[in-house]
Amino acid sequence: MENTGKLAGYTLFVTGGSRGIGKSIALKAARDGANIVIAAKTAEPHPKLPGTIYTAAKEIEDVGGKCLPCIVDVRDEKAVQAAVDEAVRTFGGIDILVNNASAISLTGTLATTMKKYDLMNNVNTRGTFLCSRACLPHLLKSKQRSRQAHILNISPPISSITPKWFKSFPAYSIAKYGMSLCVLGMAAEFEEQGIAVNALWPRTTVATAATEMLGGSSSAAHSRKTDIMADAAYAIFLKGISCSGNFLIDDEVLAKEGITDLDQYACVPGNQLSLDIFVNNNGSFAPQEKTSKKHNASRDQPSRNGNPEVSAIFNEMRKALSASVVAQIGGVVKYTLSASGKSESWTVDLKNGSGSIRQEDGKADCTLKMSPNTFVAMFKGEMDPTDAFMSGKIKIDGDMGLVMKLEKLTQNIPKSKL
Repeated sequence: MENTGKLAGYTLFVTGGSRGIGKSIALKAARDGANIVIAAKTAEPHPKLPGTIYTAAKEIEDVGGKCLPCIVDVRDEKAVQAAVDEAVRTFGGIDILVNNASAISLTGTLATTMKKYDLMNNVNTRGTFLCSRACLPHLLKSKQRSRQAHILNISPPISSITPKWFKSFPAYSIAKYGMSLCVLGMAAEFEEQGIAVNALWPRTTVATAATEMLGGSSSAAHSRKTDIMADAAYAIFLKGISCSGNFLIDDEVLAKEGITDLDQYACVPGNQLSLDIFVNNNGSFAPQEKTSKKHNASRDQPSRNGNPEVSAIFNEMRKALSASVVAQIGGVVKYTLSASGKSESWTVDLKNGSGSIRQEDGKADCTLKMSPNTFVAMFKGEMDPTDAFMSGKIKIDGDMGLVMKLEKLTQNIPKSKL
């Protein structure tokens, strides 16, 4: 989407703007000549995540914007208020707030500690409410200056609320939909004052550091670039109060702007895309599971001696075991494969010695539950692991970080031998 220059002189307060979607939205507005306040925690380089508030500020200034980088933890009321006050002193006001900061842990109830629960709800829901509350007095003044005052939350559509999401990761779902409930309430509360409040969510996974941590290094190949969210946000900002109280999906926003060539946003044009979480399958972007030319009914019928295809995969995994792999992973992962009332468990010990794999229901740091069909299709490359997890075909209990590390082992398995 082409820049119009209409946000020149506007001031955007962007939480979590040092990387990913937040930074892309900031850069898009900066190309118009907007002032950007980056409110994020990363002041020093992170060992695993790229970018700081200062590197983001330089990028913003390099494309024509002005930037005020602020060290802000959105859980800290004093830090938020101090950043808002500094923004007003520096730029004279705030016109647009982007509530992008988020914490995530895709864990079930028993695997979610109260520390994780509090983190997600304090960053996502409470942080969104706090930043909105702090910025609103200035957004009201912005509207009095005839500007398009706006709050945009990066949160899912209310219409997608189903047990599907809450049963898989209830704490995170509560926290993200809490951000959406802020939209529902504030859009109505401030409608008469002319403040637009909306939610924006991606239809597919978007290639960010967080997505890679959750879906592995291969997830980007089935994702879109952050540019699609930036372009959609930009289009929303230009509409003002005529667009408020909406729960929008990125590609639907762009379609209304006449942008139908979405391949430009794909990390790998032509690749099948993975639906994001909180997006219910409406058929248009349904991840398609590839099927083998010959259907093997034994995939869905684990026998007492183990499914032959499952056994073959674990045999290939054994060949990839080594002391160096154990040193890199350092954990025990259990696969529980169930179908038709029968189940079998395989324990992969990547914590001790040179590693071992046994068909047993042993103790583990992380358990992956799925059907034999899903397991075989995933290891044969017929099903994307991220799609399988997002669609509920895989359930993970315990340390999800181990699953990401396990990719190092599974990548060494030659698909031609499965």
